[in-house]
This record gives sequence, structure tokens and C-alpha cells, in this order.
Amino acid sequence: MIPGNKFFLLTFCTALFLSGSATAKPGDAVRGKDIYDKRCTWCHGPDGDGAGVAHDRLNPPPRDFTYGNYKIKTSSFDSMAPNDDDVFRMIRDGMPGTAMPGWSDLLTEQDMWDLVAYVKLFAGFGQFTIKQIDFGSQIPSSAESIEKGKQLFEMGDRCVECHGKTGKGNASKRLIGDLGERTWARNLTKPWTFRGGNDPKDIFVRITTGIAGTVMPSFANPRSKKSLSIEDRWHVANYVASLAKADNKVNAGNTVIKAESVDGELPVTPDDERWEKTVPTTFYLVPQIIAKERFFKPSNDTISVRAMYNDKKVAILMEWDDRTKSIPGDDRAERIADPPLMEDSIAVQLPVTIPEEMEKPYFGMGDAAHPVNIWQWKSGTKDTTESINILNSKGSKDIEKRDAAEIGLQAKSSYINGTWKVLMYRPLTTPGPEKNIQFSEGRFIPVAFAAWDGSNNSESGSKHTMTTWYWLLLKPASGFKPLIAALTVMGLLAVGLLWWARSPRKTIA
Repeated sequence: MIPGNKFFLLTFCTALFLSGSATAKPGDAVRGKDIYDKRCTWCHGPDGDGAGVAHDRLNPPPRDFTYGNYKIKTSSFDSMAPNDDDVFRMIRDGMPGTAMPGWSDLLTEQDMWDLVAYVKLFAGFGQFTIKQIDFGSQIPSSAESIEKGKQLFEMGDRCVECHGKTGKGNASKRLIGDLGERTWARNLTKPWTFRGGNDPKDIFVRITTGIAGTVMPSFANPRSKKSLSIEDRWHVANYVASLAKADNKVNAGNTVIKAESVDGELPVTPDDERWEKTVPTTFYLVPQIIAKERFFKPSNDTISVRAMYNDKKVAILMEWDDRTKSIPGDDRAERIADPPLMEDSIAVQLPVTIPEEMEKPYFGMGDAAHPVNIWQWKSGTKDTTESINILNSKGSKDIEKRDAAEIGLQAKSSYINGTWKVLMYRPLTTPGPEKNIQFSEGRFIPVAFAAWDGSNNSESGSKHTMTTWYWLLLKPASGFKPLIAALTVMGLLAVGLLWWARSPRKTIA
């Protein structure tokens, strides 16, 4: 129920609220309340204070409309109220990287305008003029503009302090929102996660207005030592837009990691330049919510995988952006982490026996009839080095921990500017096939991954992110070998036909 005079406003004064822009349409707040009660209370709560039943399981938490802080808006940095168009856009499109969905598939355009009219009442926004930001003249993206933007981005740690040198969000300090919640700087190399859009104009807006309720300031504020002119903000926007790493974007249709055949030795370090010549396959990481202890507030969201093999070994390289290098005991890591600090970790899951048919082991650590191998790497602590272990699992309650050295499984890692790379490699075949997968060229091998961010909500054990089953394929060698094999077969067939044609044959009388 809306307290105090807000109910009066709801029933009698809806028409007094300004639209904020020429494209906004009049909304019916009374009808908007009915829609809100049906669709929105589960997260935002019946009183709009963000205290819905799902609150404790969402990161970031649902918006508290009574507080009046709207993060994504095009009104001036010193105007608390958003434009109606801003609220409408969030309802229509949702917010990537959060639990807020876009509602355009379930609600009509008028439904959404009715919601706008109702939602604004929670903060008591009344009749006043909303000042718009000044876009000036947009500066087109160019090499010159991007270079200027890069210099401004890095100058005096203006943006680097939170977003990191390469824009991956690897902050040098712990970030807290106005309501005391833990926040993370946006990874600017993943523009598809930008909650207010990733067009340079959208980025210009965020730089200009800041993000209310967070440590992201307005760079249009003349009182700030780090303020930027309109022209400079366009340069920074163009630079940020240029940071996109399109090769690490998830392609839902690409479910196969294609291991390249190599003549000679495989790379033995994750930063070997030969890896850059292979094609990565990227998958979403989602919270583990199928077994206790469940996990609802992840930070890692994707993993990119490459693979190679030769006649002796197979190597799998995993790469994922992690804002923190979680090394328990390290002073810097301890300052940034959610206590207690745990190790970062990554795991590869493979079936002990490659299935002949379509049936695969249960993706949550296998099952009694279909055991799995799990190769798990951990980042180490201040006093211990990184480690690699094997788990043989027939489900979450039937796990055998083994020594990786017994089958020659090794791992090496690197952490540079907010990105982990972990390389695991092992012989194609090993003793004990009843316990260890035996790799085979040309077969589709089920593979899954799990990741732990030790600085985020004490991720460890069952609190992690994961993928479902995908596929690993050791591609048959290319080049002239298939052609030579085909020519050999054709030659033998020709000889056979010639012999058959010249051999004596009996005729039937």
C-alpha cells in the first residue's frame, strides 16, 4: 500500500506529472498499480522499496523506488528525477546483467506507460521541469578521437581506478553503493552487459550523468576535479565503445570446442602466442542452484575455451574475466574481497567413458551409472602455489579426490589486467581407463565447466558458476593427409577393378 499522501496523488493527481520528453505518453497510474501488483511486487515489493520476496537472491538488489535514485536516466546529473522515457525504456528493454527483464513481450505499450505513471509515485515525484543533458555536437568515432579518449580515460586514474587499465573492471579499491551493497565496476570490454545501452550516445549519457547510488560520478559536474568538457566526454565515449571484445561474445549456435591438431610440441604456457591463432568458443556461466549450498549472486559470467592436441597430449586453455586476483593472505586482495577471501578456481568436467549414444552423465557431477572426471585448478594462497587435482565423481555425495600427477595432468596460469588464463594438459591416453577418460580423435566428447571467484560472496564448494554440457572435438588433421589417404584408396580401388576386368571369367551356358 502507498503511504500518506501518495495514495491521494495516485487517485487524483496523476495528470499533474510531466512526461519529461516529447515522446512520452500519458499513463493511467490507477491501472498501472494493477499491473505492478501482478508483475513487479515479487522483486520490488508491494511498497516499491525493493524488499520483495526475491530481494535476498538478487545481485544487484531490486530498485528501491521510494529512494528516488534512478541509475539510468538522461536528465541532468543535478536532477534527481528521471524522464518518463527513461523509466519506460527500462521497463521495455530490461537491464542486462540483472534480474530485471524486458517486458515488451508481455505488456502492451500503453501498459508500460501506465506502469511509468505509477512507479514514479513511490518517490513522490511531482510537477516540475526536468533539465535535460546537453549532448552538444556528437564527435564521430575515429582513430584520433579514440586515442584522445584513451588518454583522458587514463589521465590521473580518472577511470582506471575503478574500471582498470584495460577497462575490465578490475578496481584498485572496494566499491560500495549508497545503500551499503557491494558493487562492481562495469567490464567495458563486454558492451552487451551495459545496462543503459552500448551505443556511443548511451555511453556519453552515463559519463555525463553518472550512475546515481553508486561510486560512478558525473563527469559533467563542474565542481569535480575530474570533470570533462562535452567534447572530451565524446572522445571517452568513443574510446569505451572501442574496447568491445567481439571474439569473446557468446554465440548460442556454437556449442563445440574444436581442438586443433598440431605437428610437434603443444604450447606449455597460457600466454603462448600460438593460442591467438586458434578460435575460442565462449559459454555463459550461470549460478549453481541445483544442489545445496545454492548460489544466487555471481560475478563471473562467461568463459572462453580453446584447445589443441598432438599425437601424445591434449591441451585445454580457459580464459575468463575476473575483476580480482583472489590470493588468500595477500593484503591487496583482502582489501577488495568480500570476507573471507577464498581461492579463485576453475574446473573441467568430462565423462570417464565417452558415450556411444546421446546419453550423457548428469551435468551436476555425474551419476552412479555415468561417472565423470573433474580437473580442478586453484589459484593458491600467499604461502602456497597454484594446484591441480582430479576428482572422480558419481554425484555430489560420491566423490574421490586423486593426485593429478598419477596421470600426468598439469596446469599453468597467468593473471593479467583482470583476466585469468589457465592451461591444463594431459596425455591422450592413460593407465586405468575405468577411472580416466581416454581421448579419441574425431569424436564428440561432452565437456562442462565451473568457476569460482574467491573475492565474491566467499565462493567455494557448491557456491560457484557453471555451464551445462557442451562438446569437445579433436578435429582430424588437415592438410594433405586426407587427400593422400583418399588418393591411396582410389588407387587401390582402380587396381582392384583392373584386376577384376582382366581376370578369366566363366560364362553361364
